[in-house]
Amino acid sequence: MTTSLQPWHVAFIWAVGWVNRQQQLVIEYLCAENRVLREQVHKKRILLTDDQRRRLAVKGKELGRKGLESITTLFTPDTILRWHRQLVAQKWDYSQRRMRAGRPPVSEEVTKLIVRFAKQNRSWGYRRIQGALANLGHDVSESTVANVMKANGLEPAPIRRKRTPWKEFLKAHWDQLSAVDFTSVEVWTPRGLITFYALFVIELKSRRVTFAGLTTSPNDAWMQQVARNLIDDEDGFLKDSKLLLMDRDTKFSAAFRHTLSLGGVHALRLPPKTPNLNAYVERFMRSLKEECLDRMIFFGEGSLRNAIRQYLEHYHTERNNQGIENRLIEEPDEQPPDGVVQCRERLGGMLKHYHWMAA
Repeated sequence: MTTSLQPWHVAFIWAVGWVNRQQQLVIEYLCAENRVLREQVHKKRILLTDDQRRRLAVKGKELGRKGLESITTLFTPDTILRWHRQLVAQKWDYSQRRMRAGRPPVSEEVTKLIVRFAKQNRSWGYRRIQGALANLGHDVSESTVANVMKANGLEPAPIRRKRTPWKEFLKAHWDQLSAVDFTSVEVWTPRGLITFYALFVIELKSRRVTFAGLTTSPNDAWMQQVARNLIDDEDGFLKDSKLLLMDRDTKFSAAFRHTLSLGGVHALRLPPKTPNLNAYVERFMRSLKEECLDRMIFFGEGSLRNAIRQYLEHYHTERNNQGIENRLIEEPDEQPPDGVVQCRERLGGMLKHYHWMAA
């Protein structure tokens, strides 16, 4: 039995995960710096321990020099990056690893596993990581896990679990998430140069794209009809989707969003000026323009529609997509590699595809 997502649930999850990667690194560094300051609040001078320098060095290295220079910090970028170089040097310093009495040092394999588990599972605490290691035949104590995490600048679970990366949010809703966007194209007509608006919707998991419509006037009535087509119970492109990413373009009106909601599709509107949060449809638009639209002059609506139709056929069946491990979106029936390699052309040779021609 599956639990349907309520709009306020979606809005809450989205609000937590909706953070630009660069902004998230800035926030993580400033939070780490703030925690270090609170640990020094009763001291007259800020004298950092090795552990505190290590935590700031790890966060500062991820942010980079330019990122550090863009924010006001207590320590200069050179100081933070020097700490990071010292941390790297300590990692490769084997002078302390000579044979000595007492507990043997933690192996490199166990150290890598602890760091991997902590980074990939933000809610896992020391005991949970200890149990996962035991399942793999590594018997270590909770204190060992804590020490390794501290040495690698990783916070305890209560701090790590508070942040939901955008990538993790997308994966959690992968099967139900789609995105929509417009692109404009100038077309020569008997009335002169006219702007046409083409609407596309992409299914994030499969990277399948549908051409939702083409018009010179994307008003409310046209947008509502597009929405009804998308949520049609039989062949609507969004019949299996629950969430639709869109920017704050006024063409995505309240009437359009309401019509989508009637089919169980919740509209997730992005913050202003954040195209990177809708990266999948933006990347498709870039490919469409660079490989097709920007290389042609269109005379009449029919020529534009034909170019879009030809490109989508090429995109789905002939063009390898890096987002799905460089495979074709629609895999053809297996054909034995015999005969002659043939080149199939579209749009006068602008789009090419190579395949085996049966002998």
